[in-house]
Amino acid sequence: MVTSELENSKIETVSTSNNMALNNGLSQNNVQSQSDDKHFSYFSLYIVFQIIGLLLIFAVGFWIFVFRGGVGFSESKIIFNWHPLLMTIGFVYLFANSILHYRTFRHKNKRDLKNQHAIIHGCIIILILLAGWASFASHLYNNPPIPNLYTLHSWLGVVTILMFLSQFIGGFMSFLYPGIAVQYREAIMPYHVFFGVFNFALVIATSLLGLCEKLIFSLKDEYRTFPNEGLFGNFIGLLFMVFGGLVVFMVTKPEYKRHSKPEDSMLLSQGSE
Repeated sequence: MVTSELENSKIETVSTSNNMALNNGLSQNNVQSQSDDKHFSYFSLYIVFQIIGLLLIFAVGFWIFVFRGGVGFSESKIIFNWHPLLMTIGFVYLFANSILHYRTFRHKNKRDLKNQHAIIHGCIIILILLAGWASFASHLYNNPPIPNLYTLHSWLGVVTILMFLSQFIGGFMSFLYPGIAVQYREAIMPYHVFFGVFNFALVIATSLLGLCEKLIFSLKDEYRTFPNEGLFGNFIGLLFMVFGGLVVFMVTKPEYKRHSKPEDSMLLSQGSE
């Protein structure tokens, strides 16, 4: 009887262990399945995001070359056309890609992601400076010269650029420059993320305002007659809106967030983040 009870106890123990292992396996499979579904959902949206972003650049280029005379350095109107083209490439498309960089390449080493994030922002700054030069130069070389910084678009543009530069400097000092205490990095991060998204929203708003301003200044009374350029310009505005909304959705959805890895903590402790 004692032997039988011991054998039954062993059988129950083995059965319980097998059930626990089976349940753990099913649980891990469910977690993995949910993770795969989230990744598939994100990258499906990422493909749409890239298509809309490239279409936006193409649409702005088409508008400039077909309706606005192209780009160049021969006269003020042609010089100005560099401004919307470079701003769209740098301040809209590249900025959006830099915001989503961590979520898109979530399996990469975080140190590499940080360096790439900073490099993209450096390229954006170069394009912003060239675009700003195009705007000021076109006003200066116009006959008669056009005053600078008198429109709401220009005011918002200055605020948006200064905020971006502040984000870049603050991010570099906080997350790339060694020697900052871990608790300060962790405290700063939520604000860095929030102001980054807010900055991008300002970029979209400023772009829409500048596009509308350019159409009104260029077409004047003809704008109300539904000309081809006016309709195409409105279409570009809708692309800006859809692109901006998609980026904000992707960067604020918790399920798409990059999860921390063990090496991330090592980077923090070593002052390499």
